[in-house]
Amino acid sequence: MQSPNRQISSATTPEMRQALRETTNSSERKCKWSLENFDIGKPLGKGKFGNVYLAREKKSKFIVALKVLFKSQLQKASCEHQLRREIEIQSHLRHPNVLRMYGYFYDTKRVYLILEYAANGEMYKSLQSQPDKRFDEATSAGYMAQISDALKYCHSKKVIHRDIKPENLLLGLYGELKIADFGWSVHAPSSRRKTLCGTLDYLPPEMVEGKEHDEKVDLWSLGVLCFEFLVGQPPFETADQQNTYRKIKAVSFDFPDHVPEGARDLIGKLLRRSPSERLSLEGILNHFWVLQLLKPAVRKRLPYYQRMDAVKKDEDQKIDAIAEENEQNVVAV
Repeated sequence: MQSPNRQISSATTPEMRQALRETTNSSERKCKWSLENFDIGKPLGKGKFGNVYLAREKKSKFIVALKVLFKSQLQKASCEHQLRREIEIQSHLRHPNVLRMYGYFYDTKRVYLILEYAANGEMYKSLQSQPDKRFDEATSAGYMAQISDALKYCHSKKVIHRDIKPENLLLGLYGELKIADFGWSVHAPSSRRKTLCGTLDYLPPEMVEGKEHDEKVDLWSLGVLCFEFLVGQPPFETADQQNTYRKIKAVSFDFPDHVPEGARDLIGKLLRRSPSERLSLEGILNHFWVLQLLKPAVRKRLPYYQRMDAVKKDEDQKIDAIAEENEQNVVAV
């Protein structure tokens, strides 16, 4: 297999674009892909329900990540619905900081998700490899801007992620952030939800207390994320689950001395007990600490959300317009 970096540019090939259109065309709901369409390369990661492999579509030579999930493991954990939801939502999102899902197929034992290949891997591993397991200010601010712009787009589509954390973020070829793993996300036109989900250290008070919640849970998660970027661990992390719950409900945390005032201000405006008091995504993008540290390459790409008129309408359909039809198709998995 050729170097994956050399193949990234093939995303624009007419053959692959046509193949992707055939796969996601809402007028035809038959699976277009099979394992025979791909050359399988090295493993990229291992998860609870299966593995992820580097792969190349044979006809176009387009490099992808192939996520292979075992049906038996999904059924054992009662996660079939979670997978259907992940497919429904992620396959119809179009943003440079959201990992693209090109399609899926399945056989008797496995489900295969065809995903965008993020060449620089998991953000969590990148964070762990840093001195003191934390990012510098400029890197942290750049990531905060990118993820805020991506979530602004998701929220405009009534999609709440609900599980933002370093383990669910990937890095593209140029180091750009990619939101991945929409298994806990939800398309919620009614805006209010009451399901407890996500990762304990990142849960906001309203979810810990079992109250209704909306897209503002993602704002809380961004506050926790920014803290972990700069400190190396989440603000409410303890060895005891009940103590973590207590700290979250009391919004009890302390900043280490090295955290700069600008970052403290941003994090403090996101980690508010009342969801209505949390700084908006637009507020994050315009926060003085973020703006003064943004690198030119990142600044040039933002705000992408406001340029969505450049995306073809047939590639940016409303999720709620196709969710019911998609559910009928995906239920066969």
